Amino acid sequence: MIEQTIADWHRHLRGQLPGGLDALLHDDVVFFSPIVFTPQRGRAVTKLYLEAAGQTLPGDSAGGGLDSIGSKGEQAGGFRYTKEVLAGNHAVLEFETTVEGKYVNGVDIITCDDDGKIVEFRVMLRPLQAINLVHRQMGAMLEAMQPPS
Repeated sequence: MIEQTIADWHRHLRGQLPGGLDALLHDDVVFFSPIVFTPQRGRAVTKLYLEAAGQTLPGDSAGGGLDSIGSKGEQAGGFRYTKEVLAGNHAVLEFETTVEGKYVNGVDIITCDDDGKIVEFRVMLRPLQAINLVHRQMGAMLEAMQPPS
């Protein structure tokens, strides 16, 4: 089941998935951020975090943007998946990018249900300087994405 979900995830990142994140995420998805201690629950907040990450982690390359698996090295500094491990309803996708000249390495750990909807999305980052940088940038991006009160 996870193979189709991950294929759809890559299509989403390329802007080719009708329905985008709404088509991928279960209503009760749980998002585990490398930045926030508590799990974030629900489609709306998970979409917010994933959209903010897409703005924060596109990389320092000229065009930015998200590359799909297999494009390692084609876009220096741009976000790209470098490895995938798929088993049952689980996937681990390793990624690399460069933000403000700092190397960022991490994994997306994705679990889907039997219908192929993502029920858990966990992100882990390294090294520490990348975590601190992404923490600062994600905080600013999430604040900017909030509707005015």
